[in-house]
Amino acid sequence: MTVLTKNKRSHLEKMMFLDEPVDIQRYDEVKYPQIDKITDKQLGFFWRPEEVDVSRDKKDFNALTENEKHIFTSNLKRQILLDSVQGRAPNLAFLPIVSLPEVENWIETWSFSETIHSRSYTHIIRNIYPDPSFVFDDLLNQQNIMDCGKSIAKYYDDLIAANHDPDVSILDHKRYIWMALMSANALEGVRFYVSFACSWAFAELKKMEGNAKIIKLIARDENLHLASTSTMLKLLKKDDPDYAMIAKEMEQESIALYEEVINQEKEWAKYLFQNGSMIGLNEKILANYIEWIGSKRMRSIGLPSPYIVSQANPLPWTEKWIGGGNVQVAPQETEISSYIIGGVKQDIDSNALKGLSRWCIYWRLGSVQKTNRITYETISS
Repeated sequence: MTVLTKNKRSHLEKMMFLDEPVDIQRYDEVKYPQIDKITDKQLGFFWRPEEVDVSRDKKDFNALTENEKHIFTSNLKRQILLDSVQGRAPNLAFLPIVSLPEVENWIETWSFSETIHSRSYTHIIRNIYPDPSFVFDDLLNQQNIMDCGKSIAKYYDDLIAANHDPDVSILDHKRYIWMALMSANALEGVRFYVSFACSWAFAELKKMEGNAKIIKLIARDENLHLASTSTMLKLLKKDDPDYAMIAKEMEQESIALYEEVINQEKEWAKYLFQNGSMIGLNEKILANYIEWIGSKRMRSIGLPSPYIVSQANPLPWTEKWIGGGNVQVAPQETEISSYIIGGVKQDIDSNALKGLSRWCIYWRLGSVQKTNRITYETISS
């Protein structure tokens, strides 16, 4: 394998995977504009964890009950592991076999956005816990979290092994690609949602609102990642008869994969609420919610759902959080690093404003809606 190649065929004629490797990254003409548009949208979503003020969450956390602290901290640990795996897995599994520039570009962008999620958890932890090691050092010893991690890694590891096996057949290789994408689809569409619902339930009670805003930004990204894997599965099946055959052949395994994911989420809800529920949520409600959202994800990629669920969302108030369209990451709405509490540096002094006319500095006073404005008139020399 080399990083510099010269293809014999146009990239418009190639398959998504297992064809000639990418030579020139060009985007004036692409085989799959759907994938390229997803990349554009993800780039437009770019955000930094430090732009969200979580300093008030420390006070909120200290006022939580012990059961609520268990729910919050446990979810944080699990999310860290999920995004640690997902931050590296797409690159390791798919990049060595990708054949189209727009797909290569998307996979790199996808993985990068996952690292932002991982960095956001550190941002939350640094601002809430006196010692971050309290969270990080224990999570790999928690069996139910590790079981989830192993379940995620299985199909990625199978594909990575196939990528390095010269004896694997093309058809088997395609089977590994299909199931790795199916596993990623279930991860992006289902695995986070018990944790997400808990974070948003706290915010509905006016607690841990900084954390909830970060989770809303993460959910917005995950919805886009879900759209990408769904799109890739549909395009593969449409353009390659082998994948159409594989989709039918591996339907039961795909259904079993989704059932495992849904059951793990339900078991996670049981673990979270072992010492009691929180206002607005309990184990049974979350189980219904996960079956509902899991069924929705399955149907969207052509899988029959084994669950009998209602048409309506069992947690309708989560819709405003999942939508993500109203999340604004801009200096006037959030906290940029030059002046946030806990930011990297405070480097603004009065001399920096000389010669500038009508500069406005905004800072938050507890919410997006409540701001103070200071207007600096021209300072004559």
